[in-house]
Amino acid sequence: MTKAVIATAKAPAAIGPYSQAIRVGNLVFTAGQVALDPVTQLVVAAGIAEQTTRVLENLKAILEASGSSLAQAVKATVFLKDFNDFAVMNDVYAAYLAPQGVAPPARSTVEVSRLPKDVLVEIDIIAEV
Repeated sequence: MTKAVIATAKAPAAIGPYSQAIRVGNLVFTAGQVALDPVTQLVVAAGIAEQTTRVLENLKAILEASGSSLAQAVKATVFLKDFNDFAVMNDVYAAYLAPQGVAPPARSTVEVSRLPKDVLVEIDIIAEV
């Protein structure tokens, strides 16, 4: 199979030796996204709701650049700095990935000791094209 690099200016540029996403066949694998504003490359507001929203907007832009969408997500992995933020993160996540009539993707959620740029949440997605 051939790997195709997915890149869009509507999401933060990679801050290391990785791609925003890779498409292989009919699947897209995103890199983990944190709450960076794609224009400034700076972390957005400190709250978990704001950061989760920015992360999902970044993922939405990447998936759309690949010809996919959040509605076609089949697997998500959520990394939380503090599991006490789960309920708020989950509410924002549900609005994006489990709206009425959309089957939510499978998901794993784990608490981690630290995330890049000391953000509160990081999410990656696998989606069908």
